[in-house]
Amino acid sequence: MEQRIIELDVREDLNYKIEPFQKIMEAIKEVKDNDIFILHAPFKPVPLFAVLKAKGFTHEEEEIESKHWKVTFTKKA
Repeated sequence: MEQRIIELDVREDLNYKIEPFQKIMEAIKEVKDNDIFILHAPFKPVPLFAVLKAKGFTHEEEEIESKHWKVTFTKKA
């Protein structure tokens, strides 16, 4: 089965004070077992970790530069 990667960058939304939570929830509806969801955010999105963990995701986080975090969520089968 092919693994898909869905990527979302919410840094600009947050620059404009737009709350990206709904956009993120819409994006993860597309994520199937073993797919990967990559989120780019201006900070470490800690509250999201618990929300997505409850939906069956594990995550790895990486600070690429100041104000750029890349979080890779993987949906467990």
